[in-house]
Amino acid sequence: MKKAISLLLCVILAFSVTINAFAAEKQTENKYPFIFIHGMFGWGQDEGINKIAPYWGGTTGSLMEYLRENNMECYDVSVGPISSAWDNACEIYAQLTGTTVDYGEAHSKAHGHSRYGRTYEEPVFEGWSESKKIHLIGHSHGGQVARILAHLLAYGDKEEINATPSNEISGLFAGGKENYVESVTTICSPNNGTIAYNVGTDLGLKPLLKAVANTYAAILGRTFLNGILVDFHLEHFGLTNIPGKEPTADGFFSSLNKFSSSEDTVILDLSFKGAQQLNQYTELSENINYFCYSYNATSEKTHLPTKTDFPFLILTSMLLWFYGLPEDGYGIVFDESWRANDGLVDTVSAKNPIDEPAKDYDGKIEAGIWNVMPTLEGDHGTPIGLFSSEEYVHNFYDNLTAMLISLEK
Repeated sequence: MKKAISLLLCVILAFSVTINAFAAEKQTENKYPFIFIHGMFGWGQDEGINKIAPYWGGTTGSLMEYLRENNMECYDVSVGPISSAWDNACEIYAQLTGTTVDYGEAHSKAHGHSRYGRTYEEPVFEGWSESKKIHLIGHSHGGQVARILAHLLAYGDKEEINATPSNEISGLFAGGKENYVESVTTICSPNNGTIAYNVGTDLGLKPLLKAVANTYAAILGRTFLNGILVDFHLEHFGLTNIPGKEPTADGFFSSLNKFSSSEDTVILDLSFKGAQQLNQYTELSENINYFCYSYNATSEKTHLPTKTDFPFLILTSMLLWFYGLPEDGYGIVFDESWRANDGLVDTVSAKNPIDEPAKDYDGKIEAGIWNVMPTLEGDHGTPIGLFSSEEYVHNFYDNLTAMLISLEK
């Protein structure tokens, strides 16, 4: 009898453990898809280079594959790697809705490029709505893209509404979709600009880097390699072709000059001027949850780089150390807290936009304001797996996604 009872208890216990494990596995599934947005010079799932060197996961392997193997619905979208946050937001909206990219009538006229871009025949996933919201996760400049996308979905744009016939207005600029977004997370994002922009400008590197990047995009973007390697998404400037379509690029030098002289690029967004303009434009929604993650790769005492293994970021962090603090930041008062950085973005800047409400994360999530996560050790590439460990990257996103999934309940 004792043996029979023991056997029965073992069976019950085993069944209970199995059910609990299954329930725990089910709890990790997300009801709302995660939309990952890459940063400057980055790429997403549509680019050929992503199969060789995934942006999300870097040297640790594909993060998207890892998350999907763990029942996560996630998508790493592809947008113009040197385009503005506005243009990137328009490109993501078209991908999410399976429509033609509409950069806006007013915006396009102001910046001298075509209003429409490429057409996406199918949406990234089916059913995007108030009952199937999205979590926006942006790294570096991708965080600024996520912010402006969430703002436009919620509030639209008055200039575009006034400049466009009602039957032509993009759903992005019409607003009223704040309940289509559950959360916005920025990681290492220059939410308040970056001193690195000032360093590049004052050392005369900005024109050189801009010329090299734009010329590279113009040349490569007119060949079959555009999309096979990286897609520059600059057809609205006439600078590149659309992958898989008939060549549409305009005259080489005329289109190159048009794009190079435009402020509708990633470069302005990274500056203190551009970041403050974006901050003044965007507005938080009380129905959306906001999170920001900052990293620090420098010593607390010397502010020299000590927490990075990536040689390039050691060099850039050293340049920031030699440069010191700027005097003018378009209303920003620089103090010693601005000495810490992740090699590219100042740690303070990667926190909440300075003109928006925020609180330090204490385990309780509050919607409508920035939940400022504790600063983590590492450089600009650490959270995307660039020369960091697989265990660290997986743990970081396991924790992040679990927190975001908790919002869905």
